[in-house]
Amino acid sequence: MQIDDYIRLALEEDVGDGDHTSLALLPTNLRRSARLHVKSTGILAGMELARKVFETIDPNIEFEPLLSDGTSVVGGEIAFQVRGTAHNILTAERLCLNIMQRMSSIATRTRQVVESIVHTHCKVLDTRKTTPLNRKIEKMAVAIGGGVNHRMGLYDAILIKDNHVDYAGSIQEALNRADQYLKQHSLHLPIVVEVRNLEELKQLLDSSKTADRVLLDNFHPYALLQAVETVARKIPTEASGGITPKNAVSYAETGVDFISMGCLTQNPPPFDLSLKAV
Repeated sequence: MQIDDYIRLALEEDVGDGDHTSLALLPTNLRRSARLHVKSTGILAGMELARKVFETIDPNIEFEPLLSDGTSVVGGEIAFQVRGTAHNILTAERLCLNIMQRMSSIATRTRQVVESIVHTHCKVLDTRKTTPLNRKIEKMAVAIGGGVNHRMGLYDAILIKDNHVDYAGSIQEALNRADQYLKQHSLHLPIVVEVRNLEELKQLLDSSKTADRVLLDNFHPYALLQAVETVARKIPTEASGGITPKNAVSYAETGVDFISMGCLTQNPPPFDLSLKAV
């Protein structure tokens, strides 16, 4: 889904046939200003989308950014100010806050993890464990926080997981079919293979077909260290399963190239923002 479509549908959901409170209380031509107040400490995200929300409602609205995406902020700062009709400001308020609070919380958690493993070469990946129809903005927030986006969906990579292997019969057969499929359809997609243990890892490394990355799923740090040593940098390595901000360092220090974390976009800590009339 494109951002413009996302904003349009979100406004339809929120506004319906009109903001009847504002229509009842305020003249339609009343012009006012408002400021976005930061009330939490963390990483600001969603500024560009906030601008799009206001400009979708009123292309002539005056939106002045005072901070930018990725900025470290503390309570008391002002992120932007906007001037236009009171009706349009109030119509945009909730969607703007919902987007920026969600994105800022994700960016903040991501930045915390990224900074905790900065002494390693490991990169932080997101996953497809996102809110339905919100994936694009949530992955944008991960990138703003310093993380790296994994595949966007089922269409931009071949990711051979445990169920695929079980259905196909073996890692070798799954790789053969994936390779054949890509050639038949003239597709150039990366192939990532998930393994559950060292035996499956050896099967992958011994395969006649190569993968672009191996995903070491639910390996505890000690087993992960063994797996990374076994791979010996023949292909990039990724760890997943049960990785949290609390244990990310122990995984990253094994020498793995990537850690993928569903918790980046699942229940991130709250981030408080408010839009106040001036």
